[in-house]
Amino acid sequence: MKYENLLLEIKNRILYITINRESKLNALNKATLGELHFAITDSFNNSAVGGIILTGAGLKAFVAGADISEFASFNTDEGRNLAREGQTKVFDVIHNSHKPVIAAINGFALGGGLELALSCHIRVASENARLGLPEVTLGLIPGYGGTQRLTQLVGRAKALEMILTADMISAEEALRSGLINHMVAPEDLIAKAEEIMTKILSRSPIAVGAAIRAVNAGLAEGQNGFEVEMDEFSNCFGTADFHEGVRAFREKRKPLFKGN
Repeated sequence: MKYENLLLEIKNRILYITINRESKLNALNKATLGELHFAITDSFNNSAVGGIILTGAGLKAFVAGADISEFASFNTDEGRNLAREGQTKVFDVIHNSHKPVIAAINGFALGGGLELALSCHIRVASENARLGLPEVTLGLIPGYGGTQRLTQLVGRAKALEMILTADMISAEEALRSGLINHMVAPEDLIAKAEEIMTKILSRSPIAVGAAIRAVNAGLAEGQNGFEVEMDEFSNCFGTADFHEGVRAFREKRKPLFKGN
């Protein structure tokens, strides 16, 4: 696929996806969401990719929201379809990815941009980042999982304050509230994301995927996280990675996991 709105690079088993609409502060339009869906789902079947680092072009914005011009005239049904399509094709795909996805937040992460970061497994932000869900200023609410994922991370009271006031918060406040995992200087942002991802990629990819599924199960309606954890735990005993991990531990060496 030819990408018009994304830059892709694979290096050291990391797929770098950069949303490349800098003049629009990397706002998410329909075309960009479609490209994100293809790039992410395609990586699932690419053995050269162990994990994904997602960021925005330039220094001003990760993603400064959705492209309002595309839905300004929508009716109720069109609004529902917009939310459902984005959720099922992009945000839920990232959330449920068995390969780890890290958001490197380089500036504004607002509206759909913050929701994109929330769908990732880990978030690293630069010191100049500003995060918020300003949808109520448009007479809307977050529609890409923001009301749910933000609440899971920061709790009901803080999530409601952010959503109802539409105020942006600083990276420092985001770190204190648990919204992001790390805050670094802008020039260190990608390096920090790479440091975390490289450590994850040294672990068993089967176990990493199993852990993601187990954690997600505890947050999903209708699933028993403890049962899923036991299932994933027991399944690991049937993998070559488990036997390699045990051998390496006994032989006091680093394991060489192959993902089988």
